[in-house]
Amino acid sequence: MTKNEKLAKENFLKKESYLSPFATKSSDAYRVSVEDDQDIRPPYFRDIDRIIYSLSYTRYMDKTQVFTRSQNDHISKRITHVQLVSKVARTIGRALNLNEDLIEAIALGHDIGHTPLGHVGESLLNEISLRELNCYFAHNIQSVRHLQYVEKNGEGLNLCVQVLDGIMCHNGEMLSPKYEVQEKSFDEVFQEYEDAYQDLGKSSHNRPMTLEGCVVRISDIIGYIGRDIEDAIMIGKIKRDEIPKNIVHVLGCTNKEIINTIILDLIDHSMGKPYLEMSEEVYHALLDLKKFNYQHIYQYSILPNEKEYYRQGMNKIYKRYVDDILKDNHESVIYKTFLDSQSDEYLKNNCPERKVIDFIAGMTDEMFLREIES
Repeated sequence: MTKNEKLAKENFLKKESYLSPFATKSSDAYRVSVEDDQDIRPPYFRDIDRIIYSLSYTRYMDKTQVFTRSQNDHISKRITHVQLVSKVARTIGRALNLNEDLIEAIALGHDIGHTPLGHVGESLLNEISLRELNCYFAHNIQSVRHLQYVEKNGEGLNLCVQVLDGIMCHNGEMLSPKYEVQEKSFDEVFQEYEDAYQDLGKSSHNRPMTLEGCVVRISDIIGYIGRDIEDAIMIGKIKRDEIPKNIVHVLGCTNKEIINTIILDLIDHSMGKPYLEMSEEVYHALLDLKKFNYQHIYQYSILPNEKEYYRQGMNKIYKRYVDDILKDNHESVIYKTFLDSQSDEYLKNNCPERKVIDFIAGMTDEMFLREIES
């Protein structure tokens, strides 16, 4: 490394001298496989680059957030959501003097494992996974799997364990008034990952090993709760005046107001503490807003007959791809766009059923719809 490269590396790390004592330093970072550290970028900054240059990140562009097949070009896609989460989380992280590089890496990678059709697709693929492999499927666990074992032609990106843990524990569905760090060893992180395939309920309550991971966890819900309302209003699912007054009184009724209220409340109650906390008033209002969204938006985001159509379609292509693998049909799309480029190690270490689940989970909406309709 040249003199100027060393100086550049020092410049990257200067901001860490004033981080909070509860922040995660770059010197704390470790990976599954040790790498040559001849790089001017700190480890978590490097992980951001690995994620955004991955093929999986590109596919965020055409994955459902809530509403599938909307004719309105302004409706959020998964790429919008992860960028909003990243921005919210970095705002909180900067205010609390936490490691923004770690926060951004977790935020941008947290939904890599999300299926086409959003949570509907996730529930359908979970049905298949339970039936065929006796294992649960969850997008947060698949995100870790995809980044560590599927991406880069099956070699994985070798992200820092702190990043993988934050992604695994990001579950924004599990709202809490207080977010505390759970200290973990390397082995404990990957044991939680393995256990999630057998006990999804337990894994959804796992806490991140870093305060930065906690920031992304709460930022996940901040990033979607108000934006989903705006999308629902835009396509006529709800009207703004339907939001209960007790919620509006505390949080506001627009995405901007909701985000601003929660972020400022979090900062006010978390400054200088080794945990994140909201006021009782904001926490309960957010809990009520989450219930409102489920009752008026999420459960009506797709009609029962549409879900059944997608269920039949997913099962159809699942069976087709498994048969193609068993018959070694290299003319199949699963070979042409996935397996032919995967490493020998990936091909050897995964059964046909797991390969197909990886493939379907990685699909964009457009590819999934094209395949089930063919």
